[in-house]
Amino acid sequence: PLRLLQPKTVPKRLGASQRKPREPQVPRSLIKEIFRHFVKMPVTRDAFKIVEKCSERYFKQLSDDLEAYTHHAGRKTVEAADLEILMRRQGLVTDKMPLNVLIERYLPLEYRRLLIPIAVSGNKVFPCK
Repeated sequence: PLRLLQPKTVPKRLGASQRKPREPQVPRSLIKEIFRHFVKMPVTRDAFKIVEKCSERYFKQLSDDLEAYTHHAGRKTVEAADLEILMRRQGLVTDKMPLNVLIERYLPLEYRRLLIPIAVSGNKVFPCK
């Protein structure tokens, strides 16, 4: 007696894949470039792994704090004032060291022009708010 060949049934997948969604990360090359700029000496791989882990935790904490500030203010969008409050709480911005001084000291000219209002000809201020 020959049995009829029947196709095997394949179980259906339930919903989305079983993978856990990954959080976005700062690119390793960017962390390495910034760290090497400030260290100005060779860095071992083990040391860089620790720096990478610390920077990941630091940015995670920053984003959580900014989220808490905007939630407390009853908004859904992070504003520049939230970032300035955060930097003031960290001790980076003080009365003697305002945010504009930090911008001028550490950012390139292209970003300074975007962040610090300047007067141009015709009594116009750029960038406009």
